[in-house]
Amino acid sequence: MKVIVIGATGAVGKAVVAELGQRHEVVTVGARGGQHQVDFADIASVRSLFAKVGKVDAVVVAAGSLHFAPLGSFTPEQFYVGLNSKLMGQVNVALVAQEYLNDGGSITLTSGIVAEEPIRNGASATMVNAAVEGFVRAAAIELPRGLRINVVSPTVLAESMGSYGPFFIGFEPIAASRAALSYARSVDGAQTGQVYRAGGHA
Repeated sequence: MKVIVIGATGAVGKAVVAELGQRHEVVTVGARGGQHQVDFADIASVRSLFAKVGKVDAVVVAAGSLHFAPLGSFTPEQFYVGLNSKLMGQVNVALVAQEYLNDGGSITLTSGIVAEEPIRNGASATMVNAAVEGFVRAAAIELPRGLRINVVSPTVLAESMGSYGPFFIGFEPIAASRAALSYARSVDGAQTGQVYRAGGHA
């Protein structure tokens, strides 16, 4: 299969590329790195990416910015960081991918454990991740041609504890390579409308 991985240069993305690359032809995409670049918050940039790459069998998104701050000081502009990037960026990819996926192809998006396990400073992250999961469940019943869509919800990564550790006290981190297995299940499996929980979930 030919698979596009958006966010291929991040901690999860690198592990997903390594996992899928054992079986499939992987096209790596990043904001600045990878074989191709995309600003997925801009649907014109997403359309340009797919026009260059052409037909594919699967699309994986492991990207998206979020703002973390106390609710008392959160501004609408800070909420829009996650809404424009992690939510609408992934939705943009799903919308455009419909036209470029071969019959039976798949889309895999990324949410996160805080969709159901909120943390301090994470109101935007919980809102955005839950919205991504809601979009996937709804999109799954409408996609044509046997196309599938799933979402992977990782817990905090061992590789990211340096940055995010203080937010995730008491959470058991997992290796990015373990999270990557959930993406493989989505790409190589047969299910649709699923939330694959990668480690740490009750």
